[in-house]
Amino acid sequence: MIRARYQKQSLAELVDLGDVVELPAGEYKEQLTKSRVGQYFFRMTVLNSYNNCCCITGLDRRDLLIASHIKPWKVSNEKTERTNPHNGLCLNAFHDRAFDCGLITISTRYCVVVSEKLKKAKMDSNTREWLASYDKKEIILPQKFLPGKEFIEYHNDVIFQK
Repeated sequence: MIRARYQKQSLAELVDLGDVVELPAGEYKEQLTKSRVGQYFFRMTVLNSYNNCCCITGLDRRDLLIASHIKPWKVSNEKTERTNPHNGLCLNAFHDRAFDCGLITISTRYCVVVSEKLKKAKMDSNTREWLASYDKKEIILPQKFLPGKEFIEYHNDVIFQK
């Protein structure tokens, strides 16, 4: 990466997989990790309040659902925000990633907002239509723990890429 920048070339120009003689081993190594205490409570509470369905698409495959933080864990108060179900949305894996990256958000009226950056991204016409179909669509609201407006405003002001 540094060499590419220094030589004003793209990484793809410098690395040709045809030149790779030996691939590195794909091994495991042991390491210490931090785990989020309270994350299980947050996940179960958020998913259950949304009836185990994505609030955007209605998808009900638990293996594809994520209890997504509206205001990210790392900047949330550990006592009042991190495990607060009002700071959660039940999203499928694709929409969770787009939400975390700020490519989609929800308004304080609980409607999906698709970023102009995502709308302008390269994609096939079916995907473009599919994404557009959710823009300005109201989310499926939870039975309990309505998303907190203060969390939504944080996401819109700090995370969302207009």
